[in-house]
Amino acid sequence: MGAAVVNQNGSLCFRNITKKYGDLTVVDDINLDIKSGEFFSLLGPSGSGKTTTLMMLAGFATPDAGQILLNEKDISQLSPQQRNLGMVFQNYALFPHMTVLDNVMFPLKVRKYSAKECQERAQWAIDLVRLSKYSKRLPKELSGGQQQRVALARAVVFHPEVVLMDEPLGALDKNLRYQMQMEIKELQRKLNMTVVFVTHDQEEAMNMSDRIAIMNNGKVEQLGGPKEVYESPRNVFAAGFLGEANILPYADLDPHYRQSMTMQPGDCLFMRPERVVLSALSGSNGVAKGALTGRISNISFLGHIIRYQIKINSAINVYADSTNVSSARQFPIEEGVVVGWERPEDIRIIRHE
Repeated sequence: MGAAVVNQNGSLCFRNITKKYGDLTVVDDINLDIKSGEFFSLLGPSGSGKTTTLMMLAGFATPDAGQILLNEKDISQLSPQQRNLGMVFQNYALFPHMTVLDNVMFPLKVRKYSAKECQERAQWAIDLVRLSKYSKRLPKELSGGQQQRVALARAVVFHPEVVLMDEPLGALDKNLRYQMQMEIKELQRKLNMTVVFVTHDQEEAMNMSDRIAIMNNGKVEQLGGPKEVYESPRNVFAAGFLGEANILPYADLDPHYRQSMTMQPGDCLFMRPERVVLSALSGSNGVAKGALTGRISNISFLGHIIRYQIKINSAINVYADSTNVSSARQFPIEEGVVVGWERPEDIRIIRHE
């Protein structure tokens, strides 16, 4: 068994998948197509239906309606063992009494591989996650990051068609979580494996994913690549959930400003804090009628950026991020500012649905 062996990757289709618990619909008629070799994330808040969707894919929950197709074959009614899917959980789910090697060999033994093949495949997977020196250790003798690598090795050792990951990095601290994101992505690319990843962490989803499905109340609010869903949200929920956002409702804006932006009742103005450009009100020559103006009401030091809170009126606060470099213009509390942007694409109107 050599390192050149790669996974047999699967494509997935969700067709009108619905799941109810009593009168509560937790997944509501969703349709998704996931390509072979794609890193696909289900992103959403608690109760959005993302984990239930993953559990139905894994076989731990049964859809009330619809089909789940793996390589065009309906697997909706198959047991988890019949689906040939790898799984990585948040709590790692390692056997505490088994060594790293035995933990990684376990899925192979269940599948009745020979002793020789179990040993070779397990060693390949352990080498893949750079734990060769730790194969005889017990889980309790490993760090959190090392335990996560063991769980990854166990998930890929039998070359599943798809690997499922349910909040796998939630128990790690921020720095280690970022390191593991890079390692998981590197492993996914090396094996060209299909990954379905569940998370509520927006940065994690954007950093790792080829595409993201933003879920809310059992529905997919938006589907697309990280840049697309970040810069061009379809609705207010997608805009507000993915990253920091300024969402200014039509009703709270000055009539002249609404007219200049051709806004309609129910619309919202949307812009990311890093796209906001501030200029001093005192130095502005002839501020345009209806322009957004306000005063600095709070300043937050966030290391690489300085975040300004600008009070526009009694209903609206706008946030602007400035890179923390010596050449950047800095504004004190209470200074009057004009809120603007550099390019037309830095701002958009989210139309009322």
